[in-house]
Amino acid sequence: MTEMPKLLMIIGAVLFLAGLFMQAIGKLPGDLVFKKGNTTFFFPIATSIIISILLTVLFSIFGRFK
Repeated sequence: MTEMPKLLMIIGAVLFLAGLFMQAIGKLPGDLVFKKGNTTFFFPIATSIIISILLTVLFSIFGRFK
């Protein structure tokens, strides 16, 4: 039962840091933007890969302390 608050705080911190990262960096090379008329479609491939790598590293580090 004491693991759930820790996990929620870690997930919250990771989401917060990911939000800060996306605000600071903006659009990375490799992120796709399609504009046609009034419609804009943004597909962040490079950003998704970087966030995935960071989450994998973080979860593997925290998984060792279990």
